Amino acid sequence: MYKLDETIYFYVLLLIPVFILLYWFRKIWRKKISKKINLLSKIANNRSIFKPLLKLIVFLAAIFFIVLGLVNPKIGIKLETVKRKGVDVVFAIDVSKSMLADDIAPNRLEKAKQVVSKLIDNLASDRVGIIVYAGSAYPLLPITTDHAAAKMFLQTAHPDMVSSHGTSIAEALNLANTYYDNEEQTNKFLVLISDGEDHEENIESATSAIVQNGVKIYTVGVGTEKGGFIPIIENGNKIFKKDNKGEVVITQRNIDILKEISDNGQGEFFDGNITIESVNSLSEIIRNSEKKEFETKQFSDFKDQFQWFLVIGLLLLVADLFLFDKKTKWVKKANLFNEK
Repeated sequence: MYKLDETIYFYVLLLIPVFILLYWFRKIWRKKISKKINLLSKIANNRSIFKPLLKLIVFLAAIFFIVLGLVNPKIGIKLETVKRKGVDVVFAIDVSKSMLADDIAPNRLEKAKQVVSKLIDNLASDRVGIIVYAGSAYPLLPITTDHAAAKMFLQTAHPDMVSSHGTSIAEALNLANTYYDNEEQTNKFLVLISDGEDHEENIESATSAIVQNGVKIYTVGVGTEKGGFIPIIENGNKIFKKDNKGEVVITQRNIDILKEISDNGQGEFFDGNITIESVNSLSEIIRNSEKKEFETKQFSDFKDQFQWFLVIGLLLLVADLFLFDKKTKWVKKANLFNEK
């Protein structure tokens, strides 16, 4: 495991393309001048073709390693077990095609991501996991205490991740039931975010099974009852999904299914269109629940590694000082390029 202390120094690397451009313009300028001045042309004949480029590469490599040294990478050398208190929260996110409808800005899926991201920000030492589902369910992130990783994986959620079309909430419930790996955890939450469209059955039995495992199900509905169109990109053009009759499909939020799931799951339904209210309400429920102590592993004893990069960078700078533009004598005598 590693971490970076001063990432702001990475901006210095923006100088590298600047130096490359300066080198290129200088090379073009010298060619133009050498054609006009015979003396400079004679001097140029004694210049190596490759050494200026080698000097540039060495110099840029020196800058790169010095920047890495300033950033100060640290490596964790010890994995230790620490005790924390928290609950287990699994997010099941609907990524079916209907979630791309933009009846709620920017679209239903992005609204769902906003809700989950803000909820994760409000969690303390709680463990989180992420599931995405459409016609089938897919484990996006196993349950973990790494909230930063959770938010990173969250942004990758997209309909293309799940090959099966349609929407099967039962599949998401069944997969979520396998996520909770701590039998001693007394508070387990499943937050299911969807527009409520479901093309499969067996929701009731799947809900019953997960509740028996001690999980409370909270549902968050996104989209509107008025509905919206499902956009599809074909040959770079945006069109809308049509049914077998050639009519444009209108997808509507079905809160009845979501309310039924939350009622049977001993939880509550929230309107995800109002992000702040749903996030605050769910955060308060999780915050006020009993926290169970659990063990987790994390890296410790991070050691500075900047000195290695600085030494390499300084050695490259010294090497650059001793590289001259003139041809090496043995190369010049060998006349490898048949120069007159």
